[in-house]
Amino acid sequence: MFTSTGSSGLYRAPLSKSLLLVPSALSLLLALLLPHCQKLFVYDLHAVKNDFQIWRLICGRIICLDLKDTFCSSLLIYNFRIFERRYGSRKFASFLLGSWVLSALFDFLLVEAMQYFLGITAASNLPSGFLAPVFALFVPFYCSIPRVQVAQILGPLSITNKTLIYILGLQLFTSGSYIWIVAISGLMSGLCYNSKMFQVHQVLCIPSWMAKFFSWTLEPIFASSEPTSEARIGMGATLDIQRQQRMELLDRQLMFSQFAQGRRQRQQQGGMINWNRLFPPLRQRQNINYQGGRQSEPAAPPPLEVSEEQVARLMEMGFSRGDALEALRASNNDLNVATNFLLQH
Repeated sequence: MFTSTGSSGLYRAPLSKSLLLVPSALSLLLALLLPHCQKLFVYDLHAVKNDFQIWRLICGRIICLDLKDTFCSSLLIYNFRIFERRYGSRKFASFLLGSWVLSALFDFLLVEAMQYFLGITAASNLPSGFLAPVFALFVPFYCSIPRVQVAQILGPLSITNKTLIYILGLQLFTSGSYIWIVAISGLMSGLCYNSKMFQVHQVLCIPSWMAKFFSWTLEPIFASSEPTSEARIGMGATLDIQRQQRMELLDRQLMFSQFAQGRRQRQQQGGMINWNRLFPPLRQRQNINYQGGRQSEPAAPPPLEVSEEQVARLMEMGFSRGDALEALRASNNDLNVATNFLLQH
């Protein structure tokens, strides 16, 4: 269901895997076995300000005390693992660290503004957990992940490959009374870090020695093996049939997207639709059945030459070489179309 931002699994995403396993396990442990210890992880800004309990800034902003928030944030982290594959674990960790620190400052500012202008002091107890960096990741998600239309409903409204992620974020946004403060501070910190405002990306970053230390110690624990087989889509018994089904699915999705775009252009400009332009053939495919070492049909044309530079760019995002080659050949070396397809599967 939630596979719209890259291939399945946590390959080349050890930090995302650790954020999925460790905080979730601690949340379950506190909720089921150690409920009397939950008071130590309350995100109480009043205690931080007046009693100088600085440790609450760490404990209260790592572990979720609400299991619903734990579930929603874990699903979002799983989908945002594409950024760790694209930028590397160190840069991804630097973004999380920077947004985590900046959001703490914005939390104080928003709470003080509410108390000064509205007289609301109950907002000092904010939802606990690693929530602000999760909301901060929506900024690069909105700016850098391509949008592919899957279906169109109710006229201008449409369902895209990013719709479910936004719905999940909205669910997390409305899960508590004052979680909107954490959400706003997270989005503001994400904007500041993503836009490199005040050079915060250079100040709040993971040092290289620390990255190497964690790479030697923790990465082998949370590393996932490279996927060696493709997941089945239909009932195909062979890998060739499965790949054919994947490409047919790509054909349908691109046709729907191009059809919606062409219809919008026709409504704005008028005129007839050029169907040949609207539905260009992606590639010529022929089914090859191996029976007794011979092909039952004529041999397929030689595969389309692809750019190694584009293959390297897709592999930097975390996709395997085979998937990158298949997507580029199917999209006629169109990097954007190939990226859209790989991000959606």
